Amino acid sequence: MSLYDFLSYVIMPALSIATLLVFYRFIIGPNVMDRVVALELLISIGIASITIFSIVSDNATFLDVAMILALIAFLGTVAYSYYIEKKEKNE
Repeated sequence: MSLYDFLSYVIMPALSIATLLVFYRFIIGPNVMDRVVALELLISIGIASITIFSIVSDNATFLDVAMILALIAFLGTVAYSYYIEKKEKNE
């Protein structure tokens, strides 16, 4: 089994199933914090998909896109955490 077969037949279906389950949590999440965690996980799955596409297409430019997306997702999560912390201190 080559790397491309493994990516196509094992990793991509696993990422697809994970995307569906996380998207369900994003829609049904009982509170906002669950939705933020689900959004972070959706972005991480997207980064994994971009990385796999970069491997298959043999183009390293997509890795830069994945890195920028990871930084934006991290900063968004940190900003939301900061907002929740400040909100709890004021109450």
